[in-house]
Order: sequence, then structure tokens, then C-alpha cells
Amino acid sequence: MVNGTVVVLGEVLVELSSTERLVAGSQVRLGFSGDALNTAAAAAAAGARTVLVSRVPDDELGDALVEHVSSLGVDCSALVRLPGQHGAYFTHADPSGGRQFVYARRGSAASGLSPADLDPDLLRSAVVLGSGITCAISPTAAAAVRRAAELAGVFVYDPNYRPRLASLDDAAAALRAVAPHAALLTPSWPGEARALLGLTDDSEPGEAVTRLRALGARDIALTCGERGVVLAHGDAVTEIAALPAPLVVDQTGAGDSFVGTVAGRLAQGDDLPAAARLGVAAASLSVQGQGGTGFIAGLDQVRAHASVGTR
Repeated sequence: MVNGTVVVLGEVLVELSSTERLVAGSQVRLGFSGDALNTAAAAAAAGARTVLVSRVPDDELGDALVEHVSSLGVDCSALVRLPGQHGAYFTHADPSGGRQFVYARRGSAASGLSPADLDPDLLRSAVVLGSGITCAISPTAAAAVRRAAELAGVFVYDPNYRPRLASLDDAAAALRAVAPHAALLTPSWPGEARALLGLTDDSEPGEAVTRLRALGARDIALTCGERGVVLAHGDAVTEIAALPAPLVVDQTGAGDSFVGTVAGRLAQGDDLPAAARLGVAAASLSVQGQGGTGFIAGLDQVRAHASVGTR
């Protein structure tokens, strides 16, 4: 039984983004992002009390980070402030979806996230979001995700496989470890799901659903980019069509907007199909801003946009 709360585990990164190719003299915009922040912001916008569990350096940049997280409606009470360095990434994105990322996060304060940072009572009555990125930043962070999966009232896991952060074997092992506890898995299709599950290039979404259920997951949402989402819920497998974006500036974080919105609406009592339809609408709207939290639509706007797809 969940109480309307979403808990997100992970790292908030300093984001230096540019609409130009990253070369000497490029103009960059300072922001804060990362999958944990993007999903938390979307969950909060979807109406859920959202708590972010992370570690943040106790310096002036950390102060600005916490202020930004709070401005997005996210509860910062579980953030641990301590000496250390920030994780950061540089990104160039173009409207067509092409992206260039350069990470500097090894040894960051957030990589020290561990099971000791978790509040079991909070997790037992919440929708808890973990990701493969959080698992990849350190062994202790991976242990925190596994423990959170065991404790969660409802556990949602986004594999978010990033070859620069984890080997394919390690990412697949992380998925297998948490899948038995997952109410919902949200891998992208086809690339990520095929890679993590060892499927062939001609495999179909149904094969991914079968294998993920064999790992122990209850429901699956395969995010398919411009195709929308393949949703396996109960005995039904359905497709939710993508919605056209009003404006495309930067597609960074669109998948996070989907996952965070779904988690937020599940925490508020929506069933999974209804939550997924709103997640698709939120993802479509999110690409209007630069950076992972450049545009976070409010719930009324998301509902209005979702209604376009039902007419």
C-alpha cells in the first residue's frame, strides 16, 4: 500500500549543455540534471510528494543544486550534504535527437550513496525509483538500489544502460538482481532491451516481455521512442502511440519524464495504463526545453496533451 510518495535514488549532475558541437570556445549553459533529478522532477509535477535520496557536496555549487531541486517541487530532506566533488557532464544535443555526452563523475560525492542512506519506513510505503545508472556509479550505490528494491512498497526500475558507465554484463546482472522485486521495468526498445536480454536483431517486443517476466518482473513498459510504448500489464500487451511534440529543442530526458510521470501517477492511485498514457504525453512535452529539466509540464498540461491522443 503506497501513500502518495515517490522516492528516487541517484545522482544529480552539474550539466553544461550546448547547442553547438563541443569544441574550444563553445558557449555552454549551466544547469543540473541526471536521470535521478529528471525523474524526480517529473514525478513531482505529476502530483506526487517526491523525495530525492542522494549525496551532495557541501559547497556553493551544492547550495545552488539543492535550491534548484527544491524549486522543482522535490523534497530535499533526504539529501546528505558532505565534503566532496560534484559529478558533471557536458552535452551537445540537436533537435533531431543526436546527442554528445562527456562525463566527469568518478569519485563524486553521490557515488558514496549506500544502503545506510535509506529510510526503510519511507520506502515501505512509497513508489521507489531506481536505475541502472545509479547501479553503475559505484558498488555501494548498486547495493542501495538492491536494498531499496527489497523494501519498496512498489519498485520501478529503469535499466538506462550506458556503455560508458557499465559493461553489458554488469548492467544485465543489475537488472537480474532487482527484477524479482519490480512492479514495473521500463527498458528502451529495441537497442537496450535486446542487448540486456541477449536477444537477436530480429526479435520482437513480445520476446522481451516474456524474458523480463521470466526474471520475475510483474509489468513491463518498453519505451520505443517515436513509436511510443509497448505496455505489458496483466495478461494484456498493448501499444500506446507517441504524441507529436509541439516543439522539439532537445530530447534529453524524455524517457526520464515518462518514467517519473508514471511513478508519480501510480503513487497517486492511477492504474498502470492510465499512468503510462500520461507518461507518454509528459515525454512529448518535455523536449521543448534545453537540458533534462529544461521543460517540465504541469499535470493539467500533461492531461490536456494526453487527451489529444484519445480524440
